[in-house]
Amino acid sequence: MEKPTEAQQDREAGEKRLKENLKRIKHVVLVISGKGGVGKTTVAVNLAYSLSQGGSKTGILDIDFHGPNIAKMLGIEGKSLLATSEGITPHPVTPTLSAVSLALILQEQDRPVIWRGPLKMGTIRQLLSDVYWGDLDYLIIDSPPGTGDEPLSVCQLIPDLDGVIVVTTPQEVAILDARKSVMFAKEVNVPVIGVIENMSGLTCPHCGGKIDLFSTGGGEKAAYELGVRFLGRIPIEPEMVPLADAGKPFIHFRKESETAKLMDRIVDEIKNSLKEDE
Repeated sequence: MEKPTEAQQDREAGEKRLKENLKRIKHVVLVISGKGGVGKTTVAVNLAYSLSQGGSKTGILDIDFHGPNIAKMLGIEGKSLLATSEGITPHPVTPTLSAVSLALILQEQDRPVIWRGPLKMGTIRQLLSDVYWGDLDYLIIDSPPGTGDEPLSVCQLIPDLDGVIVVTTPQEVAILDARKSVMFAKEVNVPVIGVIENMSGLTCPHCGGKIDLFSTGGGEKAAYELGVRFLGRIPIEPEMVPLADAGKPFIHFRKESETAKLMDRIVDEIKNSLKEDE
């Protein structure tokens, strides 16, 4: 019998670490969108922050290698990750929230990441196996738009993935791509937790009336037609942009706003869905 090569031994050790890491995480959720520009990362950051506010140990992993924005939105831009004997240590954001992003690894933030598919999958595998999250209640994974290498790698590497959350906006072009995201999840046998309709209406700051800039209800209609849960709507909130740029999650710094309350209800829907599947 041939002795395993060093490469095979390293791979087997990595697979073992990956399984051991995943055993310590109760729920893993992948956030995806069919196209860019729908506010997927903003939604992912606020979902993770909300989950952690109730005392649940939560991690957020940014696998959008070409546009890793989570560090900036959480106010940890310019920080770095530490390597210990246990593995890579996630950066603590709060006592109950930690984050890992390529932005915390790259030395030059302006340098583009020019990677082909195999390198992306290898990096995702390494992050999942070598990051020492410890015991987590939730791990939110923010994926780049579309149904390419990154979300596919997560679905293949995590056989017990709890499900995907699809973020869309109400206009027809976004909904067409959201349908593809739902069908992608079904084709790779991953549950769809639900659809979130982002940028759904705007409250006029002068008269208080509602303005449907991008229409409304399209995400809910698509969810109904595809037989998946509709998690709720998030309106356009002008303050969300400057707060995200300042590294302050809206759901925490404007917790009394109606938009934050709507996001809290969506988080409750997600929690209930995960409990049903336990």
